[in-house]
Amino acid sequence: MPLGTLDRTPPPFFRQGPSAFTRLVVFAALALFLMVADRRLGVVEPLRAVIATALHPMQQALQVPVRAVRAGGEYLQGLAAARASEAEARRRLADQAERLGRLEMLEQENARLRDMLNLRAAVSARTQAAEVLYDRPDPYTRKVVIDRGLTQGVVRGSPVIDHTGVIGQVTRVYPLTSEVTLLVDKDAVIPVLNTRTQVRGVAYGDPQRGGLELRFMPTNADVREGDALATSGVDGVYPPGLPVAVVSRVERRADSAFARILLEPAGQLSSARHVLVVEPVGRQLPPPPDPEPETAAARRGAGRR
Repeated sequence: MPLGTLDRTPPPFFRQGPSAFTRLVVFAALALFLMVADRRLGVVEPLRAVIATALHPMQQALQVPVRAVRAGGEYLQGLAAARASEAEARRRLADQAERLGRLEMLEQENARLRDMLNLRAAVSARTQAAEVLYDRPDPYTRKVVIDRGLTQGVVRGSPVIDHTGVIGQVTRVYPLTSEVTLLVDKDAVIPVLNTRTQVRGVAYGDPQRGGLELRFMPTNADVREGDALATSGVDGVYPPGLPVAVVSRVERRADSAFARILLEPAGQLSSARHVLVVEPVGRQLPPPPDPEPETAAARRGAGRR
């Protein structure tokens, strides 16, 4: 048979159909059409929901071992953390028991010394609970509003504290609310006492840094990083011994007569939710005694002359 008469076409079993390039163009166009239709019309969304619903049991089954391994790891981590917390709590409990014993001895000694010197007993601060409602919208001040006011007996100048220390002072009082100026406000000033050296000073708010600054302290002042500062109690407003701040940095410059002492507030100024409003110490002091009759009569006579 002549070679030219042979059928060179592949048998039906080996027919390949359209070329690869043609199929690429068709499927690319179909994919582009589906993407545009899904984006504009959401035609594929029902199909996607059906497929997701059908595959959900399989996904949950495949996640079982992953969740089991994760839960086991979290259990072991939680167990280790609980043991560490228990050991830390036991250590703190032992320290607090020791401090409590020393505190009772100091209180007894203090009472005996006051009896010997005939001094007035320490003033016990009266407090009332309050809740922070919102921050003041003024971006140039650091103030919050609490839900206690004149109706509840709040007065201007009352210190405001939380469980960690002083956070501010009441500067405006309304019938049902009060405005509290935080310690980091530019107008905030609070007398403090260095608990290590018993040296008094004045701390000013530093809103740019979000802390405080102990000003007008000489460069040779005995102040160290980590020193705790508390209220001094000599201003007639704050009760003594309330935590105020901790010294974070001390800069001593040769060209200045004062050191730059930066403080970190002890109270949770930005996250405090429930606070205590303390009555100013000056309102709790007994009134001054009346002058003796002879002295009062002498003053009246001098006034008539």
